[in-house]
Amino acid sequence: MNKRTLCIGLIFMLSLAAPTIGFAANSADQEISTATTHAAMAANAADTATAIMHFHHVINCLVGPKGKQFDADAGNPCNGMGNGALNDIGQKSMQHAKLEHALALLEQALHAKDLEATQRYAARISEELKGVHPKE
Repeated sequence: MNKRTLCIGLIFMLSLAAPTIGFAANSADQEISTATTHAAMAANAADTATAIMHFHHVINCLVGPKGKQFDADAGNPCNGMGNGALNDIGQKSMQHAKLEHALALLEQALHAKDLEATQRYAARISEELKGVHPKE
């Protein structure tokens, strides 16, 4: 194989990978936007059960259907968007760390004792998610 053939092959392979990279960022962007919406819904929930349901929606959008915290019974508002924002964003990025922090807050929020505490957690989670921008 000569250098020209090798270069053409490499360029072809990179051109196939480029849309996939863009898709992953776009998927994460959609999943984070949906998760942020559901965190805001939890913050405005009239009762703890509704807030908890929205917390599970946020978790499902972050971890994706193959994640160990995924709860299929809660529903997945991010169905078909990607593999979960944590999987669709760069593993060693600042954005990934922020999503991990939001997930840790969600785990705590699921054990909140009352609606007021649940809503405080939801507001913090919503703000955390608003600070994540996958395309940076």
